[in-house]
Amino acid sequence: FRDGQREVIEHVMNRKDVLAVMPTGTGKSLCYQLPSKLLPNPVVVISPLLSLMFDQVKKLKATGYKQVVAINSMMDYQQRKTVLRQLQFYKLIYVSPEIFQSQEVLSAVQKVQPSLLVIDEAHCISQWGHEFRPDYLRLKHIHESIGKPPLLALTATATPDVQKDIVNYLQMNQPVKVIFPIDKPNLSFVVEKINHPNDKINRLIALLEEHPVPTMIYFSSRKAAEHTAAVLQHSLNIAVGYYHGGLSTEDRMLIQEQFMRNELTVICCTSAFGMGIDKPDIRQVIHYHIPTQVESFIQEVGRGGRDGLPALSIAFYHPSDIHVSRNLLMNELPSLPSIKHFIQFIYTNRPSYQLVEDYIRNNEDLKETHERFLLYHLEKYGILKSKKIDVSDVIKEELFLYFETIIKERMDYKHEKLIEMISLVETDKCRREALFQTFQETVQKPDENCCNNCGFDWRKWKPVNRKLKVVKKDSWEQRLSFIMLQDVLANE
Repeated sequence: FRDGQREVIEHVMNRKDVLAVMPTGTGKSLCYQLPSKLLPNPVVVISPLLSLMFDQVKKLKATGYKQVVAINSMMDYQQRKTVLRQLQFYKLIYVSPEIFQSQEVLSAVQKVQPSLLVIDEAHCISQWGHEFRPDYLRLKHIHESIGKPPLLALTATATPDVQKDIVNYLQMNQPVKVIFPIDKPNLSFVVEKINHPNDKINRLIALLEEHPVPTMIYFSSRKAAEHTAAVLQHSLNIAVGYYHGGLSTEDRMLIQEQFMRNELTVICCTSAFGMGIDKPDIRQVIHYHIPTQVESFIQEVGRGGRDGLPALSIAFYHPSDIHVSRNLLMNELPSLPSIKHFIQFIYTNRPSYQLVEDYIRNNEDLKETHERFLLYHLEKYGILKSKKIDVSDVIKEELFLYFETIIKERMDYKHEKLIEMISLVETDKCRREALFQTFQETVQKPDENCCNNCGFDWRKWKPVNRKLKVVKKDSWEQRLSFIMLQDVLANE
């Protein structure tokens, strides 16, 4: 067992609620995969991303564990009906929080009486639940609906405040906390301040020419990720791809598989890529744009060096990046004028639930994530019940004040997190200590190099290198790979 695994598994087998904070890449999945073999009834895992489910199910089946299934949006109606009808034959069941809102899925899970409910990447409750994944805030009701089995909440990134959030929102029963240091001694940290935003691409080209190793480059913008991938592909003799939430599910799966199989050396991506992707040999994690909070930064850099060998985190930083981050935050929630128009629409038309959905989807100022936010808070306020909207007992001005208060609280919190991130990149103290100071009291001694504030010169760093397979665009190997992947997806 690796650090923490045995302790978590023993508590789970003793039917305790457990909150486990363990570093990225240390085998958190075993903490529920092994119990799923030992417990009498199925283990249900709430997983945040389709790509994460797909990766874990594929690997388990490859090892001979056949009693595993992911219930997801890629299943057609007949596939889902068949799986739900035979759910008692599975030992490990992956679902997203959104698909758990289906009464058909909920009823099927209730019948198998799960022995354990797992919340994987549990920090999403606090990080995503308040905005674009409000179904995370409904998990306590799901837990109650399926008989309140023991809970296991797993994460690699949770400050003490986020730990409290997780426990409170899940209403965990006197949970056992298994908390391990989340800093990885094989990671080295560099922040390179850039004189002009356009210099970033030149620095990237020079860096990847020097270090043509498996690399993830994070962007705040989909367009920037696509554009940079095209420039790098043209400028370098290595295979480069891009990944973001705007791609089709099939394309995202294909790109993920190509990166995992080293058919792509470099991936230009947004935060939509990487969670739970168990690629051991990523040597560089580069931030073209800084993220909006330290927690995201830790999650992303933690994907480097899962094999225990040295890996490098480099963040390119220009003061104008702050404006990019602030614009990103402003777009995460609907604007107050949009909310005012939305509320006026409800009170003027007294519409059906379907008309409300249509209004949001046809409004250019509102995104899909805004729809989830608005509907969740209508439900929380008591206006939306069983897909019926009733505002007869609610004063319009009070409803707007409620939304105004919620948005102000969330924006204040988000700006505080952004200030923390800016302070991190601008510090002249040890970057490792600054990064983890709110998560743990001390940091581990680095294996080799610490950070550029502690004298590390990354230009002299020589990453572990190996021969990488380069696949030309539109080669027969790539076309065949895509065909075979479709067969795999069809059978999931």
